Amino acid sequence: MELTIKLTTEQVIDCIQQMPGEEKLAVVLALAKGSLPQRAERMKYLESKVRDVCAERGLDWDTMTDEERQDFINDVVHEDRECAL
Repeated sequence: MELTIKLTTEQVIDCIQQMPGEEKLAVVLALAKGSLPQRAERMKYLESKVRDVCAERGLDWDTMTDEERQDFINDVVHEDRECAL
């Protein structure tokens, strides 16, 4: 015989919060491990979008130094200020 228990999100969170710290960490790590394939897909998509934005601004992401990349991302995030590149 197989039983299924249906819990709300709040109930699951409440159960996890009652666990000792080490067990909470195990839950978090298990959830994070399960999201790695999705994370890789998101990163690939985001990298292509960053390259597109660079190209629109006349820049080549692949030839930029790490410092230039950081500056570029900062400029995109803070577009309300003047671009350094």
